[in-house]
Amino acid sequence: MVIIEVSLLSGFILASRSRMLLEQRTIIKKIEEEANMVYIYLEKLNDESQTFILQLEQVIQIKNLKPASIKIYDYYQPGGLQISSYSGVSC
Repeated sequence: MVIIEVSLLSGFILASRSRMLLEQRTIIKKIEEEANMVYIYLEKLNDESQTFILQLEQVIQIKNLKPASIKIYDYYQPGGLQISSYSGVSC
């Protein structure tokens, strides 16, 4: 099992529409939300490229917004951790 751990930007939540769209994907086993985190559980990965788009809703205006992290790791072997960061993008 692979886990994508998304730390949400300060003042943002996962949009309910985004969650519904993610849950429709067969590769996703389940999604959990906590205070400032979203956990996406994947049954497995293969050599096929995957793209995940999370739409966030801003609920509190924050100045000097700092980047948040995304961690990807195998649940059974967390030592192979991959870490990236992202920033807010205006639409």
